[in-house]
Amino acid sequence: MARAPRLEPIIIKTGIVVVLGAVMSILDATIVAVALRTLSHDFRVDVSTIQWVTTGYLLALAIVIPVSGWAIHRVGAKTVYLTSLSLFVLGSALSGLAWSAGSLIAFRVLQGLGGGMIMPVGQSIMARTAGPQRMGQVMGIIGVPQLLGPILGPVIGGVIIANASWRWIFFVNVPVGIVALWLAGRTLQPSQRDRAHRLDLMGFALLSPGLALIVYGLADVGTSGGFGDPTVVGSLLAGLALCAAFVGHSLRTEEPLIDLRLFRDRTFAVASAGIFLVGATLYGTMFLLPLYYQIVRGNSALVAGLMMAPQGLGAAITMRLGGLAADRRGPGSVVPWGVVVLAAGTFAYTQLSATSNYWVLGAALFVRGLGMGSTMMPTFAASYYNLTHADVPKATSTTNILRQVGGSLGVAVFAAVLQTQIAHHVGAASAALQTGTLPMSGPTLAAVAHAFGTSFWWSFGASVLALGPALLLPRRGLAAVRAAAATD
Repeated sequence: MARAPRLEPIIIKTGIVVVLGAVMSILDATIVAVALRTLSHDFRVDVSTIQWVTTGYLLALAIVIPVSGWAIHRVGAKTVYLTSLSLFVLGSALSGLAWSAGSLIAFRVLQGLGGGMIMPVGQSIMARTAGPQRMGQVMGIIGVPQLLGPILGPVIGGVIIANASWRWIFFVNVPVGIVALWLAGRTLQPSQRDRAHRLDLMGFALLSPGLALIVYGLADVGTSGGFGDPTVVGSLLAGLALCAAFVGHSLRTEEPLIDLRLFRDRTFAVASAGIFLVGATLYGTMFLLPLYYQIVRGNSALVAGLMMAPQGLGAAITMRLGGLAADRRGPGSVVPWGVVVLAAGTFAYTQLSATSNYWVLGAALFVRGLGMGSTMMPTFAASYYNLTHADVPKATSTTNILRQVGGSLGVAVFAAVLQTQIAHHVGAASAALQTGTLPMSGPTLAAVAHAFGTSFWWSFGASVLALGPALLLPRRGLAAVRAAAATD
């Protein structure tokens, strides 16, 4: 077999810059998970409030992704990348200085606005620097943070919480970010600007508050008493109305923020549905599990972080194998089995108790990771099957948005279910239990563990629903699909 050509020094240097930025952005989506219990205790707030530390970050990531393409054309990729890194570092520093839950959530949103553009702009820079003939090698470099993030994030977070203040979860980004900024300024080359592209301001004004209102309404279910509360109903209806208006606007405008015409392609549509559902169960579960280990089992943040590692290890094993199998036999022959494995691993957590065996829980999470690794990347690849070269950037933006929005909705829904279940089983003492200001007796521990198990039924349900789109994916490899399309 012929060796792959060596990458030039400029490509390697650019790759280091892009990976540094991507590592920070991706780690921050997972590193905070083990700190939520500590934050809830320090700020004296319940689960439905503290979940916004994660949800706000994910929503900000999703909202800013579609703006990145326009910004690259307008001011150049290097300028956008430096600006994104600067915003991320500033948001990190301010998050570490937060004095309340509200201020931390606001600074996390700022951090997400910077972090959301780091990955897509970095991918664009790498593609331009390496050229199409080296994209396979380049994608391997860019995939490193996505592979290591779910493994290292919770563990690093646990180590920091165990040995220092939670504030260092955010402060640690500052020196790394400064190094990344210095390297980016010296390494990246300015790109040409194209002022012909316009930003869809109307679409942005409709979609951003629409998504935020929907997530807010779902998050408020746990504290307001249910879906019948006027605040919940008003938020959901207003959010859905804005999103519906965005759909109508997107189908009429020439350069929409998200090109919904892509969904006319059946394969793209079903792959997008799968990405959304897998994003919900991925981020939702990463929100629930550390809280279970810390609230019910009384474990430290470090132990909770280590208990999250099996999922990342499982995904690391099957991510490449699943992608290769999908290339040969088609994602429709691989992804359904991955979804079944993912659901099987999740089912074990619906049976949680206050004394569940740690080895069983770790094995189940490893199985869940095996399913996640053989599901996510082939589904992303399937979304490109029938698209033209010109549609690929728009598709990349759309699928990344769907994953982040699915994750934010998953966290909001699972948090609302958990909050409601704890309140139902424990009553007036639920807030004190969640903030750690009231010790739990044996019966209370059992009741709270049952509440977590009920919440995981929703994660299991999202996994089962993902089987529908998975069964509709193409059962032929990409090469066969392209060859058939060329002969038509």
